[in-house]
Amino acid sequence: MNTDFINLTADNLADEHLCCIIRSKKLHPGVEAKRQWLSERLKEGHVFRKLNAKATVFIEYAPLETAWVPITGDNYYYVYCLWVLGSYKGKGYGKLLMEYCLADAKEKGKSGVCMLGAKKQKSWLTDQSFAKRFGFQVVDTTDSEYELLALSFDGTTPKFAQNVKNQEIESKELTIYYDVQCPYVYQSIDSIKQYCEMNGIPVSLVPVDTLQKAKELPCVFNNWGVFYKGNFETVNLLDIAYLKRILKK
Repeated sequence: MNTDFINLTADNLADEHLCCIIRSKKLHPGVEAKRQWLSERLKEGHVFRKLNAKATVFIEYAPLETAWVPITGDNYYYVYCLWVLGSYKGKGYGKLLMEYCLADAKEKGKSGVCMLGAKKQKSWLTDQSFAKRFGFQVVDTTDSEYELLALSFDGTTPKFAQNVKNQEIESKELTIYYDVQCPYVYQSIDSIKQYCEMNGIPVSLVPVDTLQKAKELPCVFNNWGVFYKGNFETVNLLDIAYLKRILKK
């Protein structure tokens, strides 16, 4: 078992493989947008730890105060993503990555670690049953069945920002809030834009490009949030089949 892990830094960011499974010999715009986004976040204490291989084995987390999510709390880490894929699954890599994050949080004197979950496991979210084995518990919920999971070291807990609770907006057209943290966002936005243009479907694509915008979002958010007819739909990235199901509502 290869246990050679590395953390991305300002010095190695330009040259390191970013782990997500987009494969392209040319520079991929989604990957490069993620790289640029990370270059600013690393200055804020953001951590991207990966297996030292061209593999999808990594964890990504940040201080909650500077995490681009509408969650409030003091002195927590927020886990954006923990992903182990392919032949690396089932070999303990996820456990090693989570243990590193928890140990890092304790060493830094954090009050705990939190992450986004749901009553029923959602795509594009870290496996909450895995997190619960480490002691994560549900500390807040929304009306749309999303949950905030936290492992507290001192009894304090984070919570969803109040602006998240109603999960509604005034606009009735398809509305997608997104940032560029995930390399897949770029291609999902591109395909949705093309489909909507070809079929005359009004769509509002709203870039979340500052921390303040992220904290003030009207929905749970990990890097993506979809509304239709004024109602929140999902944090899942959309392919065209999924988009069609939403538009039939």
